[in-house]
Amino acid sequence: MTPIIFVLSPGADPFAYLKNLAIAKGMDKKLESISLGQGQDVIAERLIEEGARAGNWVCLQNCHLFTSWMPKLEQIQEKADGNMMNPEYRLWLTSNPSAAFPVPVLQSGIKLTNEPPRGLKAGIFRTFTDLGKERYEEDFSKSF
Repeated sequence: MTPIIFVLSPGADPFAYLKNLAIAKGMDKKLESISLGQGQDVIAERLIEEGARAGNWVCLQNCHLFTSWMPKLEQIQEKADGNMMNPEYRLWLTSNPSAAFPVPVLQSGIKLTNEPPRGLKAGIFRTFTDLGKERYEEDFSKSF
């Protein structure tokens, strides 16, 4: 019932982290994602409905780009019945800070931010951390 909201900042892309989390939790086959925009409302509503029933993870990306649909998202969240939802269901939302984002959804959700690293040293450290030790040693083991 509680949406997880990624508040986007410049240079941050939380979807890669979400995908890795889904793999780690065995939900990678049940992760559905859509980038919101004109004409995506029907698909988004279907994903939410099916996800709540089947226990899928649904990620609606770029909510700030589809401001006209945000009141509908608010209605969907208000009408959601926790007794009818699969306990594995999760709704993930990504959005830039926006005045059009529904306040009740924001208030009831868990907000996450991921600030990009600042400075060269922090950027390089994050790159190598994202690669992981195994991949680094495997892909770059050749001597030059």
